Amino acid sequence: MLKGMPAGAADLGRQLAVAVEEMAAWMGEYGGFATHPALEVDPAALEAATASLRSRLRDNYPFHHPRYAGQMLKPPHPAAVIGYLTAMLVNPNNHALDGGPATAAMEKEVVAQLAAMFGFRDAHLGHLTSSGTIANLEALFVARETHPGKAIAHSADAHYTHARMAHVLGVEALGVPTTPSGAMDVGALEALLASGRVGTVVATTGTTGLGAVDPVHEILAIARQHGVRVHVDAAYGGFFRLIADDTPGGVAAAPFAAIAGCDSVVIDPHKHGLQPYGCGAVLFRDPGVAGHYLHDSPYTYFTSDELHLGEISLECSRAGAAAAALWLTLRLLPLTPDGLGSVLRPGRRAALAWAALVEDSDALDLYQPPALDILTYLPARGRLSEVDAASAAVLARGMALPPDESLHLATYTVTGAALAERGHRVEADVANGRVLRSVLMKPEHEAAVPDLHAAVLSLLPDPV
Repeated sequence: MLKGMPAGAADLGRQLAVAVEEMAAWMGEYGGFATHPALEVDPAALEAATASLRSRLRDNYPFHHPRYAGQMLKPPHPAAVIGYLTAMLVNPNNHALDGGPATAAMEKEVVAQLAAMFGFRDAHLGHLTSSGTIANLEALFVARETHPGKAIAHSADAHYTHARMAHVLGVEALGVPTTPSGAMDVGALEALLASGRVGTVVATTGTTGLGAVDPVHEILAIARQHGVRVHVDAAYGGFFRLIADDTPGGVAAAPFAAIAGCDSVVIDPHKHGLQPYGCGAVLFRDPGVAGHYLHDSPYTYFTSDELHLGEISLECSRAGAAAAALWLTLRLLPLTPDGLGSVLRPGRRAALAWAALVEDSDALDLYQPPALDILTYLPARGRLSEVDAASAAVLARGMALPPDESLHLATYTVTGAALAERGHRVEADVANGRVLRSVLMKPEHEAAVPDLHAAVLSLLPDPV
């Protein structure tokens, strides 16, 4: 293993060299030809430019390291890198079978695996996207077409993409209040649905701020009583379906099991699926929604009568390499509790372990118990302004340390009312303030928890 790199990285260079050699041999089967002079570059200039690139890429945070526990960022698995770069040598376009027959087939295979993970076993429609934002846009587009003139309801803590995409689609978006856990308030939702204004409810399994999980099973039951569609935003937390078993090291089963009865779901393999950015997915339980997409193209769909992925997508050109990367990764880490689930479970245990340390501390308070692998906590201070200042100090001090000692966290802005409803006795002398937030999505975080906790304590300023 290369020092400081994920497991398997030692084989990365060798596998990529084999990929270049074998793909070049395949290309050579079609006969040699002279590269056009316009494409040629001076080798010395290339070397200098790539050296500059490597230097500039050092201007990043250490997303790969356990001491980075800030945002939802980590490098892809080496298998995903190998899959992506191997396919990128061909550069297939998964819009049409004519642009990428091999990777289009791979995409259909991985989409079927994702659908099975969520329980869409009998029938489904879906494809990969370039992001969770686009995946949610497609789901809300279908929601608009199936329930025209109706609003979209989502948790007040849901990702801002829903309000943004509703604006793009010309649909009203309504925020539903949350409970002290950060999950959607089912009572408030029921009152809203009774008004008849709503056509689709968006439930979130893993909000990007707190990692809160909406009670999908309760939302689904209420929505069906009112003839309302249910879409699940599982962009962040969807892969936790693999460990949703109600065990101490798992997560609550009922919300994730209920996804099987919902109308659509999105997931981002470029988060917990170990993929490079540019890999989201949208899935529909009813294949009939394809009728809202279908279009004709006079020049792209000509070598096959099979359904082309571009016929059921709002996006046109899409990287076939993303499908190859996910396909190869799932060959090695399948969508099972013992496969990819074994990569998620350490992060969940890390969040629980760190939460226990915080609860035993006199210097920190747990903002709320973690539902997934996102931990929120705050310096024990009497005023919100003091909580904010201490949180900001920990963040800045940790990032200012030498690289081999640095600590990278994030903050989350809260109100005095949000603190009070979670039982925190903090004087709201300012309208809002920052608490600390750690995303523990790397399995290496589990072993690092004691050191992370100790580092936070060491960075706390003395109380005023």
